[in-house]
Amino acid sequence: MISLFDIFKVGIGPSSSHTVGPMRAALRFMEACGETESADADGVDEVGPVAHIRVTLYGSLAWTATGHATDKAVILGLCGEHPETVKPDQTDAMVERVHTEGCLPARDGRPVIRFQPETDIILDKETQPPKHPNTLQFEAFDKNGTVLRLARFCSVGGGFITSEEAAQSSSYALPNVPHDFRSGADLLARTQKTGLSIAQLVFENESALRPLSDVVTHLDLIVDVMMHCIERGVAQPGILPGKLRVHRRAHALFERLKDKDRRNSNLPHEIMDWVSLFAIAVNEENAAGGRVVTAPTNGAAGVVPAVLRYYRDYCPGATVEGMRDFLLTASAMGSLFKLNASISGAEVGCQGEVGVASSMAAAGLAAVLGATPAQVENAAEIAMEHHLGMTCDPVAGLVQIPCIERNAFGAIKAINAASLALCGDGDHRVSLDQVVQTMAETGRDMNHRYKETSLGGLAMNFPEC
Repeated sequence: MISLFDIFKVGIGPSSSHTVGPMRAALRFMEACGETESADADGVDEVGPVAHIRVTLYGSLAWTATGHATDKAVILGLCGEHPETVKPDQTDAMVERVHTEGCLPARDGRPVIRFQPETDIILDKETQPPKHPNTLQFEAFDKNGTVLRLARFCSVGGGFITSEEAAQSSSYALPNVPHDFRSGADLLARTQKTGLSIAQLVFENESALRPLSDVVTHLDLIVDVMMHCIERGVAQPGILPGKLRVHRRAHALFERLKDKDRRNSNLPHEIMDWVSLFAIAVNEENAAGGRVVTAPTNGAAGVVPAVLRYYRDYCPGATVEGMRDFLLTASAMGSLFKLNASISGAEVGCQGEVGVASSMAAAGLAAVLGATPAQVENAAEIAMEHHLGMTCDPVAGLVQIPCIERNAFGAIKAINAASLALCGDGDHRVSLDQVVQTMAETGRDMNHRYKETSLGGLAMNFPEC
């Protein structure tokens, strides 16, 4: 089981694999450089202090570096910033300072390190990374140009990073938990054996790894960040960053929907417009580099919050405990996709992002509306089955077109999938495990142009100017 603390992470936009992951990799590299310098001070290593750093981005990271703010994320990580705690309204000033001064700010008693982003961030669009399409390399040099440290990381989706050596391994160093599961069949068998719901089972697993109060606090934090992100997105008019100059739609849509409510002129299906609004609001915040929850990725960050808000605002009997159970159930589904397929758009296309998010949201909603574990698994399967083959083709490398609207449709599909599953008895022909396997195979077969490179699909057929 991959922890809900890993599936649901607080970060900043616009991308988990191209922003959050690279920022973490840069931060980890800087921490390793600090360890080298400490060893040198003790006479263990015969190396001088780091004087210069160079970064090379490969594959999908290189093709969409500017649109996905990968260059900016690398700078922030090298400056010691964490995705969870960096202040979004201060990031531009920090990055501009590095560009202007041509060096990283001195910190922790470390000498100033030369780093000129224009020349020290290299976009290698030609070299095919051997292990994963999202690969980045860091090199640290002393004042004489001698390489002190070299490291290569892969950003494998959802903000997860790993060494290049481990990138293609299907095995994870998973913790020991009371109810281990690595497939949908395992999960259902565990619920049948214990009599626990999926949410209860996951909660017991999480509570075995850390204090129970920490689990509850994290769940409530995730809910709080998701709901605040919707509110911020709804309140912000204006134009999103980037050359497409996409107008924010959530604010105007919110005003129109409120006006319809005041005039009592709503059609029954227009509740879906509110769900779409919630998803659009989150992904406009993400596109603007705001604070979001990676769920399971930033590109799909609006689906789970939108469906969770639908449960909170429109489902009779919704409770705080129900919202926690929603996230616990959803995290189990995200874990299965992460373990057995991928949640990286650069690896399997948008089916691994919006598709997985829709599957997670469908399971979560079905669970809190009273579904059996079998019906919950059915809801997750239905949602993913109807995202199979979805490409990742962001126009101009920006997480805006078609990504923002895709989240709205992913949320609607999740609600529909949960409803269909609840109409049945949990018995169905295609299992979640079969759909997960199909998604992985479809991703492997998909042409690389449709996997977050902006080299195919809508990205090539939409005129940018």
